[in-house]
Amino acid sequence: MPTTSPIAVVTGASSGIGAVYADRLAARGYDLLLVARRIERLRSLADTLSEAHGIQAGIIEADLTEEKSLVHIEELLGSDERIALLVNNAGNGKLSSTGDMSDADTASTIALNVIAPTRLTRAVLPAFLKRDAGAIINIASVMAFHSLPITTLYSATKSYVLALSRGLQGEVSGTGVRVQVVLPAGTATEFYDHAGIPLSAFDPAAVMTTENLVDAALAGFDQGEDVTLPSVHNTELWADYEQARAALFGATQVGIPAPRYLVNS
Repeated sequence: MPTTSPIAVVTGASSGIGAVYADRLAARGYDLLLVARRIERLRSLADTLSEAHGIQAGIIEADLTEEKSLVHIEELLGSDERIALLVNNAGNGKLSSTGDMSDADTASTIALNVIAPTRLTRAVLPAFLKRDAGAIINIASVMAFHSLPITTLYSATKSYVLALSRGLQGEVSGTGVRVQVVLPAGTATEFYDHAGIPLSAFDPAAVMTTENLVDAALAGFDQGEDVTLPSVHNTELWADYEQARAALFGATQVGIPAPRYLVNS
């Protein structure tokens, strides 16, 4: 990739949210490094975006649940100073109760939703901090706020992504490095085909297109948002949530049990 344009790395780029991020970032002048398992889709997308936007697009066939692939991407992130943006988009989530979920699906969800974004962020962050520039966009989910009987593990992993992002935002405060976390609600992607519940089972009025989702997320990024909830119209709800969370944490900072837990002798 012999140009001088900044590079945006997008994981899970072969379809859905990742593919739209790739298109929108290419339109902004980024060269691309697209990562996914389905190499033919990546090749087609890279060719299309290169022709449409006049950018360079590299592709890497990688399964981020596998150690070898993860190490390879880590090495790339730590070695190319042109990388300016990392979109941690790859994720999965088999919808199942905890006891019914297979060991393989459990391990895959944790590996892709928790371990991969953590390690890729750690790989790119030192260079960003050294240059005092760069951005990380983590794709979480509104299910980070809400667990259903069939989303227990998925919700837990997305809660992790939210917590990781919020902590990182504190770490990079005062630097030129940005961390944004995006929390989609129902979005028209292939996620549901793999999750085990078809998209047709949902109210169409509650499902956002991938294009609207990504455009809203990037608008939030441009506006300097740390947390972007594309489907939430009333921003006071997030402010109230944060205030309540901070108040609850503050109330824990007492060194004696609450009176209701004190047994009368």
